[in-house]
Amino acid sequence: MANDPSGNDPKTVWQSQPRGISTVTLEKMIRRRAQELHTRTGRELLGSIVSPATVIGISGYCIAQGDNPIQRAVFAVATAWSIAGAYVLNRGMWSSASAEDSASATGLAFYRREIERRRYLFRRVMQWSFAPVVLALGALIAWLRERGPVAKMVPFLTLVVLWIVAVAVMRKTRREDLQRDIDELNDIEKENRP
Repeated sequence: MANDPSGNDPKTVWQSQPRGISTVTLEKMIRRRAQELHTRTGRELLGSIVSPATVIGISGYCIAQGDNPIQRAVFAVATAWSIAGAYVLNRGMWSSASAEDSASATGLAFYRREIERRRYLFRRVMQWSFAPVVLALGALIAWLRERGPVAKMVPFLTLVVLWIVAVAVMRKTRREDLQRDIDELNDIEKENRP
């Protein structure tokens, strides 16, 4: 194979590759990363609709079936909180930085704007999306406890605890990713200052 006269020797093919300069520039890379962040933020905003739907489903069922006015009030508060949270999380987020609007912005400015959007969303998710679900689940557990022994709820309670732990782990991972993006952007801006 070392003396392959046909030119199909991998070493020969590899060495005969053109040595052109890479067309990937810092600007293109930053714009691509910003567009990926924009897409991810949009998906998370769509996912934030699941929380109010869950709360409304749990609360609606328990309000219709329950007879305790205090529990009904707690479910009503959880529903109102969840709907308000969906509004707070989504207001202005869809129109603030679309990919079309970014055409005139520099890659760094667009990237910074996307990071700020994600930071805004990240800071408010626990208060406006996660907390109403936990309140509704707590009220649901109290409601179920009145209807049967706690031992029957162990599988459900286990799933609730696993879900809460999973949310905490994913939140920690997202916080680290966001901080890494911020640090990287700050480093790029320092290197490119005139």
